Amino acid sequence: MRFLFSQLFLATLMFPVGSSAIVQAPALAPPPTPAPATEIAFDRKQGETAVTDLAKALEENFVFPDAGKNYAAMLRANLAGGAYASFPSAKDFAERVTADLQAMHKDGHLRLRPVTAEMRARRGAPRSGPGGADASSVNRSGWLAPGIAYIDFAAFLGNKATTDEVAKFLADYRSAETLIIDARGNRGGGLDEMNLIFREIYAQPTTLVTMDIRQAVEEKNGTPFGEDPTLRKISGPASVIRREHFVTPTATPGPLAKAKVYLLTSKKTFSAAEHLSLSLKRTGRATLIGEVTGGGAHFGGVMPMGEGYAAFIPVGRTFDPTTGNSWEGTGVAPDIAVPADQALAKALELAGAKVDAATALAKLGPARLSAR
Repeated sequence: MRFLFSQLFLATLMFPVGSSAIVQAPALAPPPTPAPATEIAFDRKQGETAVTDLAKALEENFVFPDAGKNYAAMLRANLAGGAYASFPSAKDFAERVTADLQAMHKDGHLRLRPVTAEMRARRGAPRSGPGGADASSVNRSGWLAPGIAYIDFAAFLGNKATTDEVAKFLADYRSAETLIIDARGNRGGGLDEMNLIFREIYAQPTTLVTMDIRQAVEEKNGTPFGEDPTLRKISGPASVIRREHFVTPTATPGPLAKAKVYLLTSKKTFSAAEHLSLSLKRTGRATLIGEVTGGGAHFGGVMPMGEGYAAFIPVGRTFDPTTGNSWEGTGVAPDIAVPADQALAKALELAGAKVDAATALAKLGPARLSAR
């Protein structure tokens, strides 16, 4: 199964932590529902079941075992004490549980949300983005100025439409002297798109980042990564399976291997887009311009919690192999800090372009899927 690590609720199945995941579709917003979540009535029995299931899931699967046990103990104590007995709506209940979790141990991905019958019916649906199941998640791409190529991702869907468009972009703009990658609105996804880019822009084999997953989780559910050739197992601590993400350049490197690369970031840049950010920054392959990213370095999957709720359960973490530090809770800092809406202008200035950002983008047409 393709590995995904987006943050968005009911938007991404990273892999099934257990036997029944809600969806397998990264998206920039939750799928449409018959009624807003605030209108879903709170049912005490469903809530109790959700908390019971959530405690068990965190205890067995959370990336840090001790934190998982602490979460579980807190949830069970609150449930026994009547803290989850009555709420105006399912949304209010889910927000209270999420707040309790975050107060104990912050995690950018972990949250409980109510689900509707329609959401449950989409279990196992094809991965889809804001443009539909088969749509590309590339917002727009092209020449911003002579020698300056640009590509903007709304997400890393990993579907055929997206990877085909990225492959075509890399072929069509292989002669670029400067590449600008816009991740300001990218909320996450998987590795496929960035792997296509990495093999074109690196001139030498390079280790990017390291990824740990609880051994017990992988032994129970199988590898979440499939046969990804850009990931290899290395030695790690006991009870952890460790892999490094690396890049092997294309056999016929072109000008992109020597091109200047600028990555645009914002506080909305999250999860897999932060994986991209740290990879490029720590290897010195790109200059990051914009804002500190959102701060979600843990990957996992969406699990049902009873019939009325679902939760994203983080089971692994990604980090800098040199420092041992991840961006969880802190984000990836840009090399050049500017407000997100000024990041493209700064990149064009550094690239020596004689065009302003708005004019350059206008030539490419409207963004198709932008979440900014």
